[in-house]
Amino acid sequence: MENIRGAMFMIAAMAGFAVEDMFLKAATQHIPVGEALILFGGLGTLIFAGLALQRGDRVIHPLALSRPMLWRHASEVFGRIGFTLAIALTPLSTTSAILQATPLVVAAGAVVFFGETVGWRRWSAIFVGFIGVLMVIRPGVAGFDPLSILAVIGMLGFAGRDLATRAAPKGLSTAQLGVYGFLMLVVAGICVQAFSGPMHIPAPTQMAQIAAATLFGVMAYSALTRAMRTGELSAVTPFRYSRLIFALIFGAVVFGERPDALTYAGSALIVASGIYIMLRGRRA
Repeated sequence: MENIRGAMFMIAAMAGFAVEDMFLKAATQHIPVGEALILFGGLGTLIFAGLALQRGDRVIHPLALSRPMLWRHASEVFGRIGFTLAIALTPLSTTSAILQATPLVVAAGAVVFFGETVGWRRWSAIFVGFIGVLMVIRPGVAGFDPLSILAVIGMLGFAGRDLATRAAPKGLSTAQLGVYGFLMLVVAGICVQAFSGPMHIPAPTQMAQIAAATLFGVMAYSALTRAMRTGELSAVTPFRYSRLIFALIFGAVVFGERPDALTYAGSALIVASGIYIMLRGRRA
């Protein structure tokens, strides 16, 4: 049951992140990526700080500088820089597809760092899901977009963050982790903006998009943290694949992206592997 609960949290998180991505992509069509990250991270930090204070938690806790948390902070910065640039410069559906390789990296990391046991059936299902991702990306078939490396950087950063979240001190609440996570988005935004042009005063439409992205991002971040602390990593993380389905829908409806049949076939393979892994969740 813990694996099923973790999977449900993960699906809810992926739906929220997909909506967040949609609003961020819309906003970055009019304001610099670095500025969007600074605004997004700043609002999210304030929301989680308020939640932490409401719980009676210390916003700045000494455990925030523990080794797992430092690894988490660095992974968050690199992951966010890569992924946000990717969704701004490449199709949302393609970027989200590349991100779906995260479970493979996390599952391998769970074995190496946490000693989890993964049976050959679940390993096989994870690799089948990865094949589905390759069907979507098709590297080398019609020319691999060099900008896709940004999504790869984002994927590796998010995998590192998820592994570090698992190792994060239990004394830190979800709200505190949210404060530190969104604060790293501000750091990421400053890093990107340092190499960009001047910042602009956002129009009301862009501020509304950033606010909406923040709201859904906060809810998704909370669900993701719960997911990474519930059940086995190797059973829960493959449900990141569901983000691709939501991204395909939003990409088509909002941005007019038209994935082909192979993309849909790869997506179906990814979802099928995730469902199988859930069914095998109680057994190695």
